[in-house]
Amino acid sequence: MLRLETNRLFLRPLSQKDVSAFSEYRSDPDIARYQGWGTPFTEEQAKIFIDQMKDVVPGEAGQWLQLGMELKTTGILIGDVAFQVIKDSHRQAEIGMTLSRPYHKLGYGFEAVSALMDYLFNDLKVHRVIANCDPDNHPAHRLLERIGFRREGLFVESLWYKGDWASELWFALLEREWKELHPSQVE
Repeated sequence: MLRLETNRLFLRPLSQKDVSAFSEYRSDPDIARYQGWGTPFTEEQAKIFIDQMKDVVPGEAGQWLQLGMELKTTGILIGDVAFQVIKDSHRQAEIGMTLSRPYHKLGYGFEAVSALMDYLFNDLKVHRVIANCDPDNHPAHRLLERIGFRREGLFVESLWYKGDWASELWFALLEREWKELHPSQVE
């Protein structure tokens, strides 16, 4: 069972005790706006999604794994991080993150994604990590850039998304860049 720890968070498998909180923040229209799901995100959908995560092996190529962000002090689920090792792409991974609105701008996203990057580079030995977001999702851009990701490309109206064309802004970070930027987190 994959479990990561930061100063303030546990990143751990989602469980059925998370259904209500998971459904609640995924049902927030401001949170869902840049994500692939619609609102409301029901508790039944949350149960099914969490159940599907039980069968995912961490690092199995082509399989997304979602880890809950749990506050150490309260045990509350405040968001999730996700990753997949990209199938047929030697040692590359993709990440994503969702954070409940009351916990924005408090450093939790940076803390969680940094721990995930450390795991991907040091434990799974990936060479390169990619992430994408909507060009209008400025907080996501800033977070990725603070961690050390570089912008690699803007794909204009490249994705049919929620009934309209959307653009994608792509970022990447190499293992050697991560280790230069975060020497205290190197094995």
